[in-house]
Amino acid sequence: MSTRTDVKLDVKTVAAIAVTMLLWASAFVAIRFAGTHYEPGALALGRLVVGALALGTIATCKGVKLPSRRAWPGIAGAGVFWFGLYMVALNWGERHTDAGTASLVVGIGPVLAAILAGVVLKERLPGRLVTGLVVAFIGAAIVGLASQHGTSTAGGVALCLLAAGGYAVGVVSQKPALNHATALQATTFGCAVGAVACLPFTGQLLHDIASAPASATWSVVYLGLLPTALAFYTWAYALSRTPAGKLGVTTYAVPAIVIVLSWLVLDEVPVAFAVLGGVLCLAGVGISRSKSRRKSK
Repeated sequence: MSTRTDVKLDVKTVAAIAVTMLLWASAFVAIRFAGTHYEPGALALGRLVVGALALGTIATCKGVKLPSRRAWPGIAGAGVFWFGLYMVALNWGERHTDAGTASLVVGIGPVLAAILAGVVLKERLPGRLVTGLVVAFIGAAIVGLASQHGTSTAGGVALCLLAAGGYAVGVVSQKPALNHATALQATTFGCAVGAVACLPFTGQLLHDIASAPASATWSVVYLGLLPTALAFYTWAYALSRTPAGKLGVTTYAVPAIVIVLSWLVLDEVPVAFAVLGGVLCLAGVGISRSKSRRKSK
């Protein structure tokens, strides 16, 4: 059955998307700091454990039951590929790739998700969605090039590309699961699956906790509570009400938000080229969400 692409967004869905984008953008600042004291796998595991514990506590208090059997394939896919693979690959890739190149390569993720949703979920790719994807991707590329520094390696680029692929597979896996599970169920158990997948990094996590300063550990806790537990829940809530391809393009708002947050929090003044890229990112999102005018009969 094909998924409708003309879904009307209500206030709650728009708010959920806004919260998700803001918290995911803030994660870049927290990851940059915590990543200097935590190894990539340990950082992902710590973040997921905190997120799973927070979500599990809320789910238990609300009396949430296990999802139905039909939801588990999608939940497991999202847990392994998005919560697990994406986070580890991105953390690792950014150690060998400058921030600009990383954001550009990972920006392929929403494009892959839209294409994959069209093939797997039979979601229609209207012209405005395709146009919005192209404009937003160009904006993300400009942001990436404007912030480029350091030296990138082929291995780092490959890891970021792997992260983009993990994102796309995770999003498309989660979408059908939300037909049989609530947003809280999908997020809680998806996060738990991701944490289990990252258990091989337990030894490194314990070592890093013992040696890292408290501020870095609190950054990991922040990543688990807000950009993971809350933001992935609000994402799942929005995804249950919006086609995967159309929602995926909204993540291109993140680079624009990162520019502002870096300016306010890290005192990094953005160059004009980066601001232009951010504007294009937002313009692409706006185009993808707009509706074509049809003449009434």
